[in-house]
Amino acid sequence: MLPWITLDTAKIPDASLAGGEGELRLKQRGQEFSIMLGTNELMNSRLSGSEEALANLGCVRIAGRARPDVLIGGLGMGFTLRAALTALGADARVTVAELVPAVVAWARGPMAGLFAGSLEDPRVTIREADVGRVMGERAASFDAILLDVDNGPEGLTAEANDSLYSTAGLGMARAALRPGGVFAVWSAAPDAAFAQRLKRVGFSVEEVRVRANRGRSGTRHVIWLAVKGGGGDAPLPRSR
Repeated sequence: MLPWITLDTAKIPDASLAGGEGELRLKQRGQEFSIMLGTNELMNSRLSGSEEALANLGCVRIAGRARPDVLIGGLGMGFTLRAALTALGADARVTVAELVPAVVAWARGPMAGLFAGSLEDPRVTIREADVGRVMGERAASFDAILLDVDNGPEGLTAEANDSLYSTAGLGMARAALRPGGVFAVWSAAPDAAFAQRLKRVGFSVEEVRVRANRGRSGTRHVIWLAVKGGGGDAPLPRSR
């Protein structure tokens, strides 16, 4: 078997990190890529099923909207982006917010084959910024927000990511959506408390289990589909 080769490393900006680890590592073995944080594998190019499901499940719920505006939180290995571009029409706009600039560089460099030209799609804008900041800049603007940041609500990389999954963060996501918009969230594992927070800020919520790969066996991940109703934003509770 071919050995893993470390291609590059990257510090996570402004991160207070679990276990004292602050460095992402991009590794390659043959045609396979892996992004690691310490001993934890954050993503692998062989496992794309749940990231693609995040896009497909989110985009199907806004099908038929003219000029849909979609925000993707987390570039990763591009599986969510590619699936969203396939599901959306030519009039769509897709903004990808990626916190770590090196991840964007990897997408344009050693992992370019995985992205298959999707970064050059005229519908796509890449923002090297925290997705929470992008959401906060645009009230009632997005038809869908597809969030694949860290490991889900129980994060591994940065404590700062916790704010995205807090009551305040979820309220900000809801405020950034147009009426009827969908907030789709990927997670490595179930989280009953997170589902309750989604409901508490005024979303209607569906939880879907999907396979990490495209087959019928293997690890299951979770995708929450939270839909904003047609009224105004609900008042937010003070606690998480």
